[in-house]
Amino acid sequence: MSWTEIQGSEVPLRCWLQLPPAPRSLVVVLPEVFGINDWMRSVASRLVAAGHGALVLSIFARTAPELDLAYDDEALQEGRRHRDAVTVSDFQRDLDVVLGWIANQPALASLPLAGLGFCFGGHLAWFMACRPELQATVSFYGARVSSLRPGGGQPTLQCAPAIPGIFEAWLAADDPLMPPEEQQAIKVALSLVDPKGQRLRSSTAQAAGHGFMCDQRLDYQPEAAEQGWQSLVQLLDGLESR
Repeated sequence: MSWTEIQGSEVPLRCWLQLPPAPRSLVVVLPEVFGINDWMRSVASRLVAAGHGALVLSIFARTAPELDLAYDDEALQEGRRHRDAVTVSDFQRDLDVVLGWIANQPALASLPLAGLGFCFGGHLAWFMACRPELQATVSFYGARVSSLRPGGGQPTLQCAPAIPGIFEAWLAADDPLMPPEEQQAIKVALSLVDPKGQRLRSSTAQAAGHGFMCDQRLDYQPEAAEQGWQSLVQLLDGLESR
C-alpha cells in the first residue's frame, strides 16, 4: 500500500494504490467529498482482502490534492466547495492519464478493470463507466445525476446510453439527497437502454440513507452495507481476464 503520484495531467494526481499478492482485478475507486480519507483507504484494504487491487483517485487534485477529511459538518462544507470546482472535462482528462498509466504498468496492464464510486465519486462513476477499458462499474448513492453535470451541460443521466459495460447504481430508500423522483429517473434511464437489466441496473437499499456503506457516518446501515459489499465482490469475482 502506498501513495502513488501519477504525472501527465495538468496537475499531479496523488492516488492511493493497494494490491494483494496476485490481484484478480484492479478497481479504480472515486472517493466521497471527504477525499482519500481513512475510510476510503479501508475500502481499498477490503478490496485487497477480497483478492482485488484498488487505485483510489484524487478527484480534487486541482483545489485540494491531499484532501483527507473527517465526517463532520465543517468538513462536509469544505468538501462540497471542492466538489463544486470539479468539471467533467477535467475529470475525464485525469482519467485518461490514469488509464494510460495503468496500461504502462507491467503488474497492472493485463488485469480486468472495474470502477467504483461513492457519493460525489458515485456521480462521476457514471462518466467513468462510459470508458470501454472498464468491464464493470458500481456507483453508490451518486446524487444529482438527473439534475446536473459537474461543470455544466446536460445532466449526467444523459450518458447512460454510452455505457458499454456492466453498470449498477446503488440507491438508498431514505436518502434525502436523492429524492424519489431522482431515483425513479435513474431506474427509467437505465431500463430504457437495457430493459432486461442484464448490463445496466439499479439496486435499492431499504431503510438506509445517504452514506449507508460507510461505518464512520451517521447513516451507516450495517445490513445494507453488507448487501452492497457482497454484491460488489460477486461482480468483481466474475470479471474476465484481459
